[in-house]
Amino acid sequence: MSTPGTPLPGMSWSRLLVAPRPLVVIFLAFASFFLLLFYFRSIPPSPTPEPVVLSVAVPDPSTRYEPILIYNRIPKTASTTLMHLPYELCKTLGYNVLLLNITRPQHLLTLQDRVFFANNITQWQSKRPALYHGHFGYIDFDQMGLSGPSPIYINMIRRPLDRLVSYYYFLRYGDDFRVNKIRSRMGDKMTFDECVERKLGDCDPKKMWVQVPWFCGHFKKCWEPGNRWALEQAKFNLAHKYFLVGVTEELETFIQLLEMTLPRFFKGATQMFQNSDAAQHIRKTKHKDIPSEQTVNRMKETKVWKLENEFYEFAYSHFMALKSEFKQTKGIGMFHYEKIRP
Repeated sequence: MSTPGTPLPGMSWSRLLVAPRPLVVIFLAFASFFLLLFYFRSIPPSPTPEPVVLSVAVPDPSTRYEPILIYNRIPKTASTTLMHLPYELCKTLGYNVLLLNITRPQHLLTLQDRVFFANNITQWQSKRPALYHGHFGYIDFDQMGLSGPSPIYINMIRRPLDRLVSYYYFLRYGDDFRVNKIRSRMGDKMTFDECVERKLGDCDPKKMWVQVPWFCGHFKKCWEPGNRWALEQAKFNLAHKYFLVGVTEELETFIQLLEMTLPRFFKGATQMFQNSDAAQHIRKTKHKDIPSEQTVNRMKETKVWKLENEFYEFAYSHFMALKSEFKQTKGIGMFHYEKIRP
């Protein structure tokens, strides 16, 4: 009999200490598994990618802002053609269109009327959203200290001499919009060239002083023909107070930009304009003679034309930049939100 602690006969200590090979393999496999599990648990999880949020917000009905749009139209700039679209769209899109008809001969409101108009349209909740239009100069709502957002201004201008020539013949021949209306110079067959040659009042260069004072506003110096300060104020208001100003020569592009940026009022306007020949020429002067080169050169020598044309070119250059931008992006948004917290 062997004593405790001694190997059995024929068995060495080395063979006793070494376990059978299959058991060792199983043991090492389990050990490796748990080591790998512990290793991967110790690695911090990789951050979840931030979601990309498109620049589209869901409006809160309780805080929905019902906008006021003002189009203080300038005569003979295709404003009637443009306004045909909102009148056709307003019922479908759910807004109101209102014409501000001024009984005074000038395109100006008294101080009393301006205050009343400003308070009235900002508090007339049952008529919002609304588009107000009419032939009147710019009104600065910020001056009146009204609560709430100010109205959105849009407008459209035309080359100053082209606008005057169109207005000259409109007074004599009327248009195809109100064919039976008797205009103030109806029956007068004198051409614009003859009028300029005779230096008569209807073709006085001062008659071109319209678009600058229109944008300048109701300050007295705005309406002094050839006033440089009025021009600078008109530029300032166009750049800082108007949301969008188009040009008659680019009417279709103007409508496209209006639909893209103000769909609440102009959704569907582009297609309506493009698909209807009648919609493109709502009001057209029945007869108009193109002025001679001599007449054009004579008008361009005047201070009034130079300032009015400077204003037109100021507006035109900005509008064409917007047109180029629109063509490049094709109306597709170029930004999105990221890293939103919480």
